[in-house]
Amino acid sequence: MSLQTQPAAPSNDLFLAWQVLRAEQPRLRARDAAERLAVSEAELMASRLGTDAVRLRPDWADLLPALGDLGLVMALTRNEHCVHERRGHYREVTVSGQMGLVVSADIDLRLFLGGWSSVFALEETTAKGPQRSVQVFDRQGNAVHKVYLTEDSQLEAWAPLLERFRAPQQSSALELAPLAVREPPAADGSIDIDALRVGWSTLKDTHHFFALLKKHGAQRTQALRLAGSEWAEPLAPSELPKLLEAAGVGGVPIMVFVGNRHCIQIHSGPVHNLRWMDSWFNVLDPLFNLHLKTQSVVELWRVRKPSTDGIITSWEAFDAEGELIVQLFGARKPGVPERTDWRALAEAAAPLDVAVEAV
Repeated sequence: MSLQTQPAAPSNDLFLAWQVLRAEQPRLRARDAAERLAVSEAELMASRLGTDAVRLRPDWADLLPALGDLGLVMALTRNEHCVHERRGHYREVTVSGQMGLVVSADIDLRLFLGGWSSVFALEETTAKGPQRSVQVFDRQGNAVHKVYLTEDSQLEAWAPLLERFRAPQQSSALELAPLAVREPPAADGSIDIDALRVGWSTLKDTHHFFALLKKHGAQRTQALRLAGSEWAEPLAPSELPKLLEAAGVGGVPIMVFVGNRHCIQIHSGPVHNLRWMDSWFNVLDPLFNLHLKTQSVVELWRVRKPSTDGIITSWEAFDAEGELIVQLFGARKPGVPERTDWRALAEAAAPLDVAVEAV
């Protein structure tokens, strides 16, 4: 799909409209404000140029490692239904073509840079004082990844970072393109279910799962439904908060994967402070926050994948469109078998009594 340069809505008009909305609802987040104003979040950000935002050069190979100069930051990645916030340092950053990795002990990211488009630095005044962040957007104007300075960041590195990466043209014009229409799932009858199950049973690495789906032309939830109960079992969505609570009570360290089309963020470690706020289930720990809109979880699956380290068990939650919301694993490193305490938790919930047949 070719990109077209599309100017944002007139910056002054949009900015003023947002200020009016902000005065009426001071706690309204930028994402929700953009939706109310019928623009993308990137367009709303671009309207702030010259006020409290600076456009940066999208030079990912240099910019991402430079974030390490900021010291302790908070990295935020979200999708429509779940927000993942992790405090830590940008270390061990690598960029190779359209792929990027951050693999420090605290901030752990998988970056799909082909969909990254624009990036801004924002310094805004909030009720808690100045808030500084670097925010990345995709070609649809959606936020891909955000990095916030904290009270423990290296503030002296902020201005040099902006000076180094400041875009020569502080233009509000954005390269926006509509999202490609999603291919409808193949009919179950067109998929060789026996071959899919054989391929599944011979996996050596959980990272090869996507290739398995692609080889057999199956969408993710479709493959889970067709794989058979040995490999995938449906669970009641209400079991997901219970698993997190049980992990917290038992002190079982887990891995929490949350992502969108262009970024996956991972927390590895225990969870402690778990709270309900209306229909949102939250982890509110000093270094890790998770905000999960539980009503959006339409399907929940217990998934088992073979590997050279033995069976790896995950819980995977999906929305009504079959998009992955969050994945949970037991905390582990490559070359190490799955934790027995995690497996006991993951296997404790009874599967839904649902007949799963090819249609």
